[in-house]
Amino acid sequence: MLGKIKNMLLGDVAYKDTTADSEERQQLALASLLVEMARADFDESQEEHNRIIELLSEHFDLSSAEALVLLNRAREANDKAVCLFDFTRALHQSLDDEQKCDVIRLLWQVALADTKLDKYEDYLVRKVAELMYVSHRDVIRIKHEVSGL
Repeated sequence: MLGKIKNMLLGDVAYKDTTADSEERQQLALASLLVEMARADFDESQEEHNRIIELLSEHFDLSSAEALVLLNRAREANDKAVCLFDFTRALHQSLDDEQKCDVIRLLWQVALADTKLDKYEDYLVRKVAELMYVSHRDVIRIKHEVSGL
């Protein structure tokens, strides 16, 4: 009992036993953030999930089937997660500034996949950016790039 509480307080609960190496952990962390984005507006659309599979395939050079498996693992990790910190920490520690901006770009692409930007989606992008130390200026610049403004 105390061990479970300690693990929850110290983090890594979401995927402690499911990732073997840092690349796999990074993939799962990013996929989990994309799933969280699809869920942020309380309306998980098929467009968003299709876009996540497409983005994971492109970003990690995976087949559609492999991306779907990663998406399902990310859904499970999100169901177990108590906060975003586990996911953002894994990415913050392993990515450079340009790669972190790529994460923000992917989040905006999922947020805008259904052509509606909800206030909770906007908040989530900004929160993830804050946790990964991506500047507000970069967040806005990337948003404009993705939305075509």
